[in-house]
Amino acid sequence: METPLPLQTVIGSPVTALPFKSQIEVLLDWARARSSRVVCVANVHMLMEAKSNPNFASVLFNADLVTPDGMPLVWMMRLLGIHNQDRVAGMDIFTSLCEHAPKRNISIFLLGSHETILSRMQQRLQSEFPDLKIAGAEPLPFRPLTPEENEQVREKIHASGAGLVMVSLGCPKQELWMTEQQGKLNAVMIGIGAVFPIYAGIHKRAPYWVRDLGFEWLYRLFQEPRRLWKRYAATIPPFIYLAIKQILSVYLKSPDGTERKKAACLD
Repeated sequence: METPLPLQTVIGSPVTALPFKSQIEVLLDWARARSSRVVCVANVHMLMEAKSNPNFASVLFNADLVTPDGMPLVWMMRLLGIHNQDRVAGMDIFTSLCEHAPKRNISIFLLGSHETILSRMQQRLQSEFPDLKIAGAEPLPFRPLTPEENEQVREKIHASGAGLVMVSLGCPKQELWMTEQQGKLNAVMIGIGAVFPIYAGIHKRAPYWVRDLGFEWLYRLFQEPRRLWKRYAATIPPFIYLAIKQILSVYLKSPDGTERKKAACLD
């Protein structure tokens, strides 16, 4: 029987409490076995979406792995007792898997986004990871797929032999789609929507020092102000409130370190 992965609750949602390298190893093991898995790459927006939408909250609770993408989640986990937690961000997951997949004879499938972006991604992947096998690349419409279209997508992925499926539909569409395919698609599905245009060179990724300070959201806001300002205005202030509330409740109720960690996980 498989050992459950350790979890830490952050404002009501479960986040996998493992260092970056350990999470990558788990993903590679699952992909090598062609196991049907759902992986959510979580940031503030995703957790706030789960807070306001019970149906989406169930997606996170039923996911096989939820990575702490945003630095605010990492800081929360450290404050709540997971002192060795580092960031497990979508771009870093993507490039690390592309580097190590060939050593395990694992191929990848790029799903979603637009043909131009997929083409540019494949060109860059072939240059940076020449041993990587790209089993396929399929753009998807941003509307819900029909049952027939979903079946066609599954058949293409199954026929390709891919163990890793990188999904780019945007949150929460990609997470909902992956959940619908759980148990039907024999591959590890990872929702990394924003990674596609960045890796394709359409958008720029924030410098390391900006990411490390937790200001990548601000960097992205400068690039896409019209699309992102409403999202950030609606999610960041309430997240800060809920985060402070959780931390204070844990520290005030449980002065002992062991009890504090236990309380944080059950909050």
